[in-house]
Parts: sequence; C-alpha cells; structure tokens
Amino acid sequence: MLGNLRRKLICNGNSAAPKQIYLFFVFFFLEKSLEQGIRMIASHRAFSSSAKEMTVRDALNSALDEEMSADPKVFLMGEEVGEYQGAYKISKGLLDKYGPERVVDTPITEAGFAGIGVGAAYYGLRPVIEFMTFNFSMQAIDHIINSAAKSNYMSAGQISVPIVFRGPNGAAAGVGAQHSQCYAAWYGACPGLKVLAPYSSEDARGLLKAAIRDPDPVVFLENELLYGESFPISAEALDSSFCLPIGKAKIERIGKDVTITAFSKMVGYALQAADILAKDGISAEVINLRSIRPLDRSTINASVRKTNRLVTLEEGFPQHGVGAEICATVLEDSFEYLDAPVERIAGADVPMPYAANLERMAVPQVDDIVRAAKRTCHRTSALAATA
Repeated sequence: MLGNLRRKLICNGNSAAPKQIYLFFVFFFLEKSLEQGIRMIASHRAFSSSAKEMTVRDALNSALDEEMSADPKVFLMGEEVGEYQGAYKISKGLLDKYGPERVVDTPITEAGFAGIGVGAAYYGLRPVIEFMTFNFSMQAIDHIINSAAKSNYMSAGQISVPIVFRGPNGAAAGVGAQHSQCYAAWYGACPGLKVLAPYSSEDARGLLKAAIRDPDPVVFLENELLYGESFPISAEALDSSFCLPIGKAKIERIGKDVTITAFSKMVGYALQAADILAKDGISAEVINLRSIRPLDRSTINASVRKTNRLVTLEEGFPQHGVGAEICATVLEDSFEYLDAPVERIAGADVPMPYAANLERMAVPQVDDIVRAAKRTCHRTSALAATA
C-alpha cells in the first residue's frame, strides 16, 4: 500500500506541491520502518523457532519432574539418583524438590532395588527404577520378567504392576563387551512387558510420561550417546499433559522407494542415509519404531506396501533380533508387495570389541544403510554405469 502511494506522488513530477512532498517523505520513512519491523519480527520468529530445542537429558528430567509433581505415588529409585543427581544427570534437582523418600539412593544391588520396586508396585505405588546401564539389569532380570511381567496374567488380572525400568541401553563408546549390549530384542520377546525406545526429545518426554502412567511394567531403553543431543520440540510436547501412545511408530521422513525401520540412535543414522540416498534419486521412508513391544505392525506394513522394499536397522545382535521380527511380519502380511529381498542391518554377531576401530566395525554405520538401500532398489550397478 505504501509503495503504491509513493509511486502516485512520484508520478506528479515537479508539479508536486510542498504538502505532497511532505507526504512523500512521511510515507517513505513509514515504509522503511515497516520493512525494518517486518524483518525484526521475522528474525524474532526464527530465533524463537530455533530456541525451542531441548536435549534428551532435559526431556527425560522434565517428564520425571512433571509426573512426580502430578502423582505422589510416583517415586525414583536407583544408584546415585539422589545426592549425585544421576550418573547422567537425568534426576538433576529432583532430590531437593521431592526429598529422599521419593528420590531413593540405593546400594549397588540391582536385584535388591528392582525387587523392592516390584513389591511397591504391587501395593499401588508407581516406581521408576533406574539402571546405570541396562547391562546391569541382568542382575535383576528375574524380578523384571518373573515378578513384574507375569504377575498380571498369573493373578487373572487382579494384580497390576505399574513400574518403569529405565536407563541407557546399547553401545556407548569404549566400554567393552559387558557394557555395550542392546536389550530391545531380549525384553521385546517377553509377554507382559511393554518395551519403548525413544529417539528424540519429544519421544523421550511423551513416551516416559506414557510409561509412568501405564498400569503395566515398561522397559524404557534410552541411549547414552543421545542424552546430550538437542532436538526441536513443539509447544504441544512441552505441555505437562503431553503423552505419546504406546505401540505407535512415527514416520520421520516420507518416501516412496524404500522403507527403513529403526529405533533409538539408529533413527538418526537412517535419516542421514536418507539424505544421501535422495542425492542419488532414491526416496527413503524412515520409520521411528518408538515401541518395540507392542510393535506397530500396521504402520510398517502400510509403508512396505507403498515402497515395495524394506531395510531394517538395529545395533543389537542379528540373530532373533528386532529386525528379524519385522522381516517375519512383513513376509506374513505383505509378501506379495515386495519387489526385492528384505535387507537386514544389525550389529556384528560378536561380543563388542574394546578397540575403537573394531568397535566401529561392529555397529552399523550410515554407509551400510546406503549400500543396503541401493541393493534393494537394484541401483548399485546402474549408478556405477552412469558415474
């Protein structure tokens, strides 16, 4: 509008009256001010948008804080969760806010405090049991599976066990074979458990809240290397009532040529591979499983029926893995839609090496995903011929 008025005044040329000249300069400075104002607003919006990020660590901390504030039956128990504020600072500030009765430091005895947690859940409390690493959950696996997972069935529904077992899962960096295992397939095979594996900050907040509110035992598999990662987070996800449904996957990237399924840290690798594949004309659809048990079979099959190809990705052992289960469900439900054999990418079938160079070879890398996707799209030879 201001531009049109300025043009009309300029068209009058030398015959412009002093009043018109005055109006010209008024509109000129108004227009400049408006442009500057728009730029300021745009930059403010951009800053606000980029500022809405949260680390996975803070997402987990805020979810715990909000659920403990909303329900006095929720409490946290584990090694160094109180005075030390958590080995990875997930429980930072919670001891000061809720006191030692609800943020309970324990001795180094996973079997002991996991058993106490299950007993507390029997009586209606909602314990959150933190393992410093899920590798140590093997000390407590009897309580997790025989006491927590089976009690509801064995009591004909009379006993609910609303407990969460959470902590870092899978390979970290340089911690050797005994501290690097992925337990998704281990616990995912057990009826009575729900098994969740978040990737982003939104996943972490929404799924942990869902796990704490759930009436059944939940194994919550985090990743140590993701704790410090920042992700964009929506205003909806920051609301205290936010909760994600258990058993529902998320399509992180829409594609039409190949489906890539992944969970936890491997989702980031899959997205990186999808960017590389796009440069070669391959459109990859990336599914963040979020939930290992129950598994969102309908979303996986719907994607495969669209893309006609599947690559499964996980960092755990290949035999009897999550990818193997996904392969089976796709072959059972969508075999006639497949245009190529399923590609399965997993960790090497060896105990995790300690040496850094061998460790890298033992876990999936982005290049492995790219090669697998190209194979299933029959693009390896074609791309070489056109190079």
